[in-house]
Amino acid sequence: MQTGGNMACAPFLELKPELPVQPGVRLYTVTYLSQGLRVKALLAVPDAEAAELPALLYCRGGIKGVGKVRPERISQLASFGYVVLAPHYRGNEGGEGRDEFGGEDRHDVFAAYELLRAMPGVDRTRISVYGFSRGGIMSLLAAIECPGIRAAVVWGGVSDLFLTYEERVDLRRMLRRVVGHPRKQPEAYRWRSPVYRAAEIACPVLIIHGTEDQNVGVEHAIRLADALQRCGKPCELWLVDGASHLFQGERMETYTRRMFAWLDSVARD
Repeated sequence: MQTGGNMACAPFLELKPELPVQPGVRLYTVTYLSQGLRVKALLAVPDAEAAELPALLYCRGGIKGVGKVRPERISQLASFGYVVLAPHYRGNEGGEGRDEFGGEDRHDVFAAYELLRAMPGVDRTRISVYGFSRGGIMSLLAAIECPGIRAAVVWGGVSDLFLTYEERVDLRRMLRRVVGHPRKQPEAYRWRSPVYRAAEIACPVLIIHGTEDQNVGVEHAIRLADALQRCGKPCELWLVDGASHLFQGERMETYTRRMFAWLDSVARD
């Protein structure tokens, strides 16, 4: 993989080194264009001998200050030998535009995928997408719209925005402001909900979800798996008994390792 000296060859508008949080992993804040807007992302690059490395496009959860990209998590993922690019989405962390919770901001993920494809040292045949929480929407929209994505991982992810409106009373005001009311703008909700677009998903999907998740109910995972199976799409569902939205300690380490083992097995198929 390329060294820090020739990271300037990567196709970004700006690239700013950040202090590392894990040995052997370099961190950068990058700026790139999405629909003419300057969008920010975090990039983690592992030190490795291989000429080309697989990559993971990380789709964060939340909106604005909730669910920010965490350098510690991005570095942990990169330590498994993957280049990790994590868009903050437009309107966040100094980026231009407005976060639309899976609307036009989906292009920020699509553009990030093209950046990974153009990066020196990235294996273009092994770029996968990972979505956490709200990122489940973003990652699966990418799996629909971006030809060549190898696999998708949805961890504690939203799959049905109608269900989110029902179960998260605290988010209803934000959803009405950003997306609309589900009764008045049902197509906006349906279009953002991968569970209704399972037939369009073009890669294997791994679904990881805690049974005690209070932020994104486990029904999201069950509905998504059922929809994919009905459409004959390859998928695995790992329900983790007693786990909440944020896995902790040994459980996080265990399932992260299992996830990368699954990604490696998909790459060999």
